[in-house]
Amino acid sequence: MTNATQAVLTLEGIAKSFGPTRALDGVDLALRPGEVHALVGENGAGKSTLMNVIAGALRPDAGRVLLDGKPVSLGNASDARNAGIALIHQELSLFPHLTVAENILMGFETARAGWLDAEANRARAMRVMERFSHPAIAPNRRVGDLPVAAQQIVEICRALAGKTRVLLMDEPTSSLERKDVQRLFELITSLRQEGLAVVYISHFLEEIRTICDRFTVLRDGKSVGGGLVADNTDDAIVSLMVGRKVDELFPSRAGRSPGKVVLSVDKLSCPPMVQEVSLQLRAGQVLGIAGIVGSGRTETVRALMGLLPSKGAVSIAEQPAATTGFLPARRQSQGLGYLSEDRKREGLALSMSIADNMSLSNFGSLARAGFVDLQRQADSARSFIGSLSVRTAGPAQRVGALSGGNQQKVALARLLQQDAAVLLLDEPTRGVDIGSKVHLYQAIDDATRRGKAVLVISSYLPELFGLCDQLAVMCRGRLSETRPTEQWTPESVMAVATGAAADKGNAA
Repeated sequence: MTNATQAVLTLEGIAKSFGPTRALDGVDLALRPGEVHALVGENGAGKSTLMNVIAGALRPDAGRVLLDGKPVSLGNASDARNAGIALIHQELSLFPHLTVAENILMGFETARAGWLDAEANRARAMRVMERFSHPAIAPNRRVGDLPVAAQQIVEICRALAGKTRVLLMDEPTSSLERKDVQRLFELITSLRQEGLAVVYISHFLEEIRTICDRFTVLRDGKSVGGGLVADNTDDAIVSLMVGRKVDELFPSRAGRSPGKVVLSVDKLSCPPMVQEVSLQLRAGQVLGIAGIVGSGRTETVRALMGLLPSKGAVSIAEQPAATTGFLPARRQSQGLGYLSEDRKREGLALSMSIADNMSLSNFGSLARAGFVDLQRQADSARSFIGSLSVRTAGPAQRVGALSGGNQQKVALARLLQQDAAVLLLDEPTRGVDIGSKVHLYQAIDDATRRGKAVLVISSYLPELFGLCDQLAVMCRGRLSETRPTEQWTPESVMAVATGAAADKGNAA
């Protein structure tokens, strides 16, 4: 490891405000060549704002940015790229109508006599892609036709196409399957060995412990601590992030009392992704479904909600429920509530207020004489804002202005305000900081203790083991036998999820 005087990138007292909101308030950071430096903190702590300052997308109000010890002015993204700084956004910033090669080389194309050299650009793109091969990616393929995981890889390749010295990675694994995460880590390791400096944002401490050398914690826009990852426990890092000691991440499951079956599914099929899935969900119970991306988990809950055509037998509250026709509104009236894994496109109306989003599924409960009572709506929103600890200026604030964790709390509040008897939650804490996860886990536990039935899909095994009473595993469209969580281990879950071991039941 090089010493501190050899930092390739140094930040001193960086400050940035948006109107009355102080997003950054004196941030310091030193990044060394050949180092992977984790930037951690709760949603809203200022991580993405800081990355945008480094990448030239935002100008700081105060402070200095130094490259190789010399002050620089990064007035725009082009300045940053020319200085060797590349940012991989959490939200993909690709051109879906262009090819993979065109996206990778955007701004760095080879031209002859004023015309783009298509063959030379294709060859250059191929050389970049060789470092992170993926079967779905070809240079001439249109990016909009690729799955999300493959698009994420194109974004990474684009960042590496220039003469990059500093690579900024904002939640780079959020859309990747396990095998692609491993490929990414192997790539980061090779980049580190070549002397590249990496700033890595992730909410998963196990990722940080696997790939990062040092860390800096942001809280309320300030750098509040850091050090060597190996010298600090997870509890110590979490305590710095949230400003308090987190004794228990998950609420205790003791005292939960599962009641009668409220959702029964028999041989539900939605070809080709879902094949004869059967399950039962009881009131006062949390049932988890594990599995790798593409196993059919999301398609299962979308079929249950009537968002995908399906066949099979479904009963809700002991009453047969149709599986054909236009069903989402009917499913909602039958007591089902659905939280999509894609909160920005399906879970929220970003241009609307917090109050409107929270009541979208149940305006009638807040209406008088056919009109929404705005005072009752605001009072209801304030109640959920308080119980879920939503960081906001108030119910009238636009949801799109909130951090990701607070947006997710609003999305869950919509289901709670709807008073759904069955909550279908697809990746309810994806991209959410640890402090916000605690609030979401507590809200789910509270709902369960009020007699709600909860089905949780998650790619994060500690979440499933900490939150769920029962657990099943999906593999290639088939669901395993449901068993008490205590009868599973992480190893047995992954064995079934990857097809290495056949579990008795649907997956047999």
